[in-house]
Amino acid sequence: MKHLFDSYKLKNLELKNRIVMPPMCQYSVDKKDGIATDWHFLHYVSRAVGGTGLIIIEMTDVEPDGRISDYDLGLWTDDQIPALRRIVDAIHEQGAKVGIQIAHAGRKAEDAKVPVAPSAIPFDENYKTPRALTTEEVEDMVEKFRKSIQRALKAGVDTIELHGAHGYLIHEFISPLTNKREDKYGQDKNLFAKEIIKVAKEEMPNDMPLIMRISAREYVKGGYGIEESIQFCDEFYKAGVDLFHVSSGGEGPIGSGGRPGSHAGYQVPLARKIKEALGVPVIAVGRLDDSELANSVIGNEDADLVAIGRAMLRNPYWALDASTKVHKEISIPRQYERGFVK
Repeated sequence: MKHLFDSYKLKNLELKNRIVMPPMCQYSVDKKDGIATDWHFLHYVSRAVGGTGLIIIEMTDVEPDGRISDYDLGLWTDDQIPALRRIVDAIHEQGAKVGIQIAHAGRKAEDAKVPVAPSAIPFDENYKTPRALTTEEVEDMVEKFRKSIQRALKAGVDTIELHGAHGYLIHEFISPLTNKREDKYGQDKNLFAKEIIKVAKEEMPNDMPLIMRISAREYVKGGYGIEESIQFCDEFYKAGVDLFHVSSGGEGPIGSGGRPGSHAGYQVPLARKIKEALGVPVIAVGRLDDSELANSVIGNEDADLVAIGRAMLRNPYWALDASTKVHKEISIPRQYERGFVK
């Protein structure tokens, strides 16, 4: 039976365990220049020391106005590469692998003077009304994703994650709630995402897997559900996505479509349904703090990997602690061996 500390391989990505640190924004850029700081270095490398198998660096944006805030990471200039390279190299020294989430916040870019989106629909009354991108601007945006992916590869990452979830730009094009366009990007709401997948695959080595984070369900009236997300994941898989990171929500205020669960593992069934329907590997995420629960997700083959978010913010050594709780002996940094009973 598989368990949390089994190794995992997808193409050339070889992980020492099934534990993923998902992207979580730190809002910690000092000079609003999008360059990673010592905080980011400490934050990510400590989780590598803590035994995490795959660390995905937070939402990193393709242009300055594509950030949630002015204090977020970016990859719109080569000047931003060296600081990320320093982090990536240090993570590798600790035996972990590293990815980075490439994104654009779309209408949820809070500090942009005028945010952009598929259609001029604000997130809610507290957000600015975005400007609808022209067809040519959408095409240019695809190229901005390409250039950011090129820079991420120069920084030495092991995998790329595209952010197609949580109400940000790619998700906004996918969703019928926010894409009211009449051009080719409205006629095929998945086209923008597929074009970004295409340029990502053109830039990435053939043996490097591409991850996509998706919202498998929208908790709002008129939003899509799991059947629709299975359909667009099928398109994205055929376009070149190798692994889906299955989250939910983020598009529009909560409406009559129901609220997201607050119980442990509430999104695991969504990941399982996509895995079963398409036969593709998935990352499960969402309140998997308990190591026994996380272990059962792998053991029951609900998902191939588990992402531990807020619990890893509280405890950078979550993976080392989990090994003792599920009775699996793993390599402990020699400096910390006295803290763990074999």
